[in-house]
Amino acid sequence: MQDTYTFKEIPSQRPNTPLLDRIDAPAQLRELPAEQLTQLARELRAFLLWSVGQTGGHFGAGLGVLELTVALHYVFNTPEDRLVWDVGHQAYPHKILTGRREQMGTIRRKDGLAGFPKRAESEYDTFGVGHSSTSISAALGMAIAARMQNTGRKSIAVIGDGAMTAGMAFEALNHAGHLHSDMLVILNDNDMSISRNVGGLSNYFAKLLASRTYNQVRDSSKKVLQGAPHLMALAKKTEEHFKGMIAPGTLFEELGFNYIGPIDGHDLPLLVETLENIRELEGPQFLHVVTTKGKGFAPAEADPIGYHAINKIEPVPAHKPEPVTPKPAKPKYANVFGQWLCDTAAQDERVVGITPAMCEGSDLLAFAERYPERYFDVAIAEQHSVTLAAGLACDGAKPVLAIYSTFLQRGYDQLIHDVAIQNLDVLFAIDRAGLVGEDGPTHAGAFDISYLRCIPNMLVMTPSDENETRQLLQTGLMFSGPAAVRYPRGTGPGAEIQPSLDGLPIGKGRRVRDGSGIAILNFGTLLTPALEAAEALGATVADMRFVKPLDEELIVALAEQHELLVTLEENAIAGGAGSAVTEFLNHREVQMPVLQLGLLDTFIDHGKHGELLHDCGLDADGIRIAIEGRIERLQRQSLKAVKQS
Repeated sequence: MQDTYTFKEIPSQRPNTPLLDRIDAPAQLRELPAEQLTQLARELRAFLLWSVGQTGGHFGAGLGVLELTVALHYVFNTPEDRLVWDVGHQAYPHKILTGRREQMGTIRRKDGLAGFPKRAESEYDTFGVGHSSTSISAALGMAIAARMQNTGRKSIAVIGDGAMTAGMAFEALNHAGHLHSDMLVILNDNDMSISRNVGGLSNYFAKLLASRTYNQVRDSSKKVLQGAPHLMALAKKTEEHFKGMIAPGTLFEELGFNYIGPIDGHDLPLLVETLENIRELEGPQFLHVVTTKGKGFAPAEADPIGYHAINKIEPVPAHKPEPVTPKPAKPKYANVFGQWLCDTAAQDERVVGITPAMCEGSDLLAFAERYPERYFDVAIAEQHSVTLAAGLACDGAKPVLAIYSTFLQRGYDQLIHDVAIQNLDVLFAIDRAGLVGEDGPTHAGAFDISYLRCIPNMLVMTPSDENETRQLLQTGLMFSGPAAVRYPRGTGPGAEIQPSLDGLPIGKGRRVRDGSGIAILNFGTLLTPALEAAEALGATVADMRFVKPLDEELIVALAEQHELLVTLEENAIAGGAGSAVTEFLNHREVQMPVLQLGLLDTFIDHGKHGELLHDCGLDADGIRIAIEGRIERLQRQSLKAVKQS
């Protein structure tokens, strides 16, 4: 592949980028002579490495599509032409070229640039993304709108080979081919998983297949042969066999696309020439480019998974600090799950682990190595993962689906229809519950309590620490029916983890602090700030553990012994655990004030997790202030009632 000036280290100082510094919008990029684009790409790669080193963030994907990004903005008239990025991990070069170069130091920080394309941030971000495999559907919608408005506007979707594993992508491809819409789908194949025959011959044929001459001859031949269906069929078959010998595009051709490629995704002149040819073609076009994730940074090329994202690189201090004995690292909640799954699988050969492409994130590596015959990574196919688990449960297996809260939303119909209605033994280990910090609202697990507790047959559990996470996972595995355990990203308070696999009594919470007047009913991992607030208020605290079924006896006892109940959860207030408590009290005809604390009815932007909890009033001070405010209002109401009487 073309030389891109490979870096071995991330620059510690801002690199000299005179050409890039002149580009504040793609219109300025399009004014450059084509021979300067390679130099621009070199400067862009250096700047990208430096800026991500300063801030942390998604890394390898942007390096892989850098030349493609330059070529797309050079050839197409963005933002009038609609460029839709899938997932958004690869959008950093796009942000730099579209007027946000000097803001890159704020990316993923509170009030700074989002880590993904965001419509409210820039007119060049034509579609907000975060979840995979949406780009083709969105670009198709834009292509249909352009046809309705007769604008001649182009629509381009850029999708990775991983995202192509999702059924939604193929649903969109099928529909686009059926409509014969004018749009371009670019497959960014950065894993060499579809084709390896990249080189001079395939590049030559890609130019041929994209050329106006070839496509005019093809279209003219079709018109001539319209009156001879047998000859038409023969010509079509001949073309398919010809393409099949040089390219893996038969599938996309059958879906109605004109397939072009594969081509070298780092050969900038070739990309520009090919895209200029494709721009003049009518109907659905499919361009297959092969790239290297992390291209231009040697460590990322060698370890694309490890360099999917990086942390901020801290500067080396001028004076070497005194050595500090490191504290033992606390396990993350995902580590607790991974260890539990290995332990329970050793005792029960029916246990199966499933993940939709989140092996590393869900800490399933050890399980996959020890029990490869019981491990299934289904790729980015959340709907399939849920129904696969249902099928396994039908015939005696004990499937455990490790899935992020935000991604389970994509399999909600299957959760209801294929698992819950049939009351099947599927355990959902729901990672990234609650706010997730820098990834923002597209990845926040803000709704799972709400959307789970309304489903009949579900057991819904909210552990408060690492040990409860392990014990409630075992409880869910032993439960007869569908069960869910939600736990957050990152580490917990450092609770001692008991090795036993006995589970906990279903529907039973526990008092963790006795007080008077106020009772805080905590659901999940906000127990520590709840206890801090309770200490200042002299309040009782209960660790509820179960959202469904609720510990009704505990709630009634707390209601009888206190003047105010406070529910606490890192989930949307609407329909959440607090709503479950108020519904229960209403059913029992218990009349008493309840303060529901949780995530408000808004999408919460990106920032550090602690900052976001503070903004939502879910840290210790926020909880205390909210309770004090409610007590003041109750006292005023009581005084007013006395005066009126």
